[in-house]
Amino acid sequence: MSWKRVVPRKLARRDVEAAIDLYLGEAGPNIALGFIDALQSAYRAIAERPSVGSPRYAHELAIPGLRSRAPKNYPYLVFYAERVDHIDIWRVLHSRRDMPTRMREAER
Repeated sequence: MSWKRVVPRKLARRDVEAAIDLYLGEAGPNIALGFIDALQSAYRAIAERPSVGSPRYAHELAIPGLRSRAPKNYPYLVFYAERVDHIDIWRVLHSRRDMPTRMREAER
């Protein structure tokens, strides 16, 4: 089975850094490391089978091809789109956030 390369956008990298900082500050290093492991596992699953993610937000946000997948045991969603040669990771957002507003934030 062929895997596609996973390429996080700038905002996705910021989202992950913020989540790790939050877990380090509020839950400790073991929980933060668990989040990193769960995220890496989700990235591998997306790279292997990108079509498995939920298209729910693609319809809500009118973004063709957008999918999401949750890292196991953590309240986050990885938003991504499959491209010809890679997986474009758009955002990694807490599942209790206002997704439409957060997804429309521009990269800076």
